Amino acid sequence: MGIWTNLLLVIAGMALLFGGGEFLVRGAVALARRYGVSELVIGLTIVGFATSTPELLVSVQAAWNGIPEIAIGNVVGSNIANILLIGGFTALFASRIVPGDEIRRELRVMLGASALLLLAAAWGAIPRLGGLALFLLLATYLGLHLRAASSASSATGGLDRPDMATAEPVWRALLALAAGLAMLFVGAGWLVDGASSIARSIGVSEAVIGLTVVALGTSLPELATSVVAAWRGRSEVAVGNVIGSNIFNILGILGVTAMIEPLAIASRFLWLDVPLMLGVSVLFAAAVVVRNGLGRGSGTLMLSGYLAYTVALFVLPG
Repeated sequence: MGIWTNLLLVIAGMALLFGGGEFLVRGAVALARRYGVSELVIGLTIVGFATSTPELLVSVQAAWNGIPEIAIGNVVGSNIANILLIGGFTALFASRIVPGDEIRRELRVMLGASALLLLAAAWGAIPRLGGLALFLLLATYLGLHLRAASSASSATGGLDRPDMATAEPVWRALLALAAGLAMLFVGAGWLVDGASSIARSIGVSEAVIGLTVVALGTSLPELATSVVAAWRGRSEVAVGNVIGSNIFNILGILGVTAMIEPLAIASRFLWLDVPLMLGVSVLFAAAVVVRNGLGRGSGTLMLSGYLAYTVALFVLPG
């Protein structure tokens, strides 16, 4: 394909991404309202986990192909991008993200999962039993959320739910979710393929393409969904998407991948990448809790940090 065809592919991919983000947010918010579940919980679970599916596919395939560095690097790099890039854009588009008790609690879970990955890096591997343990932690986490949501609904006697006659039908909300996910995956694929072809045509190396276009491609569903959610004033869905994706990346993706194929963790992840991911996570949590919310200034700093991180990938050796 020529460069103009690839450019059209990139533009169409971006349109599908943000259209898919709109449908996904609309469906998620409709489900939250109908069943009396907070928008944060929907963002943490349905939206956050669903948009992490590209990372799951990439990591499992990498493990099957005997390339554990890609499986680990995909998760670590995506988590850094989720916080600095996606969190930064979310802070810019939302007027101000003020944390509630739920967000503070989920931040602690995210930090705990990040610390577990650091321990695994110090161990040097995630064996099958370790993967099972991570997956069971994720199942427990989800179970507690569902239990809390059920208890809250029972305590209010359903008074916090909308009138069922005026609420959006479940099938329509689920259809919006499914359509949004389909558009996100197709859009991400088109954008990555088109951008990769353009990069090759102008002489950019395969290594640079892998570190930039392809790595960022798996985070595009989260980016599109969070930006759309923040733009529509659904800051809890946007923030929940970032936190939920990071939790799922570590407990779910690495858990499932390690159960399929044990993961060896190279030493560089212990001394550089995972500590950087944990450090960024701690700073993000501190900014949310200590400063009592994220604003446009925080968003600008986070985006600048991601730019510096990306430049360092090209400047620093191996």
